[in-house]
Amino acid sequence: MTLRRLLLCLSLSMACVWSKPTEKKERVHHEAQLSDKVHDDAQSFDYDHDAFLGADEAKTFDQLTPEESKERLGVIVDKIDTDKDGFVTEGELKAWIKKAQKKYVYDSVERQWQDFDLNQDGLISWDEYRNVTYGTYLDDPDPDDGFNYKQMMVRDERRFHAADTNGDLVATKEEFTAFLHPEEYDYMKGIVVQETMEDIDKNGDGFIDLEEYIGDMYSQDGDTEEPEWVKTEREQFVEFRDKNRDGRMDKEETKDWILPTDYDHAEAEARHLVYESDRDKDGRLTKEEIVAKHDLFVGSQATDFGEALVRHDEF
Repeated sequence: MTLRRLLLCLSLSMACVWSKPTEKKERVHHEAQLSDKVHDDAQSFDYDHDAFLGADEAKTFDQLTPEESKERLGVIVDKIDTDKDGFVTEGELKAWIKKAQKKYVYDSVERQWQDFDLNQDGLISWDEYRNVTYGTYLDDPDPDDGFNYKQMMVRDERRFHAADTNGDLVATKEEFTAFLHPEEYDYMKGIVVQETMEDIDKNGDGFIDLEEYIGDMYSQDGDTEEPEWVKTEREQFVEFRDKNRDGRMDKEETKDWILPTDYDHAEAEARHLVYESDRDKDGRLTKEEIVAKHDLFVGSQATDFGEALVRHDEF
């Protein structure tokens, strides 16, 4: 898929999903697990390493000597301490963990950045994005591929404005990330809900009724009997999605559906790391406290887990 087609796909939907008629289209955005390892500090700190660094980066630390591992951890601590007060709070640690877990998002934006920053000023304007993404397509009122590019551009421009926090019509890298991946940003949740409702609300009344809800997930396509999962979704709509029982979902009900309040794994892990490392129990961590517990945060070639457990238990 070309870059342009990929971005047009983003314009059409939050998640461009091609599926067979009998397969369920997934619109719900769940928080991913921090690691596929078991979180059991009595066995290993592998889960903590994956959570703190991201699984790929955690593997690189396993190849370092303890001295190299501590040195690189110290550099990371300086990055986590965003207000530069010499302490790492639970909130700063949570923000770092969330960013480490979304590295694939940032990597994706990094790969695309040069394609859009045409004047190489370190920013992407709306005009730059529009010209790269749509270009001459806008000159063709009846394109062969069936896309309504003008309508898609209007939708993109609205999302670009929503991501542009200071309203200057140019996007920093963080704002452009929010534009391409709005589901990852709290302040973009409204646009995620709005775009989802526009995709599903076929009669344009500003709500999602039961048949629109099912029709978005399933096309009968000649089937004489609905799959069991479709019947279950009908029940889910009546029992859980439509909270006020008026036969349709409004914006708040749609938000509860596609952006559920999941268990916050990053917050729980940040709390755990602070608890285990906070020697003076003041609720915040110094660089010295973190490096002293480096085996909890990062790995290294010579980590002796038995000795680490002894130090762990001494707290």
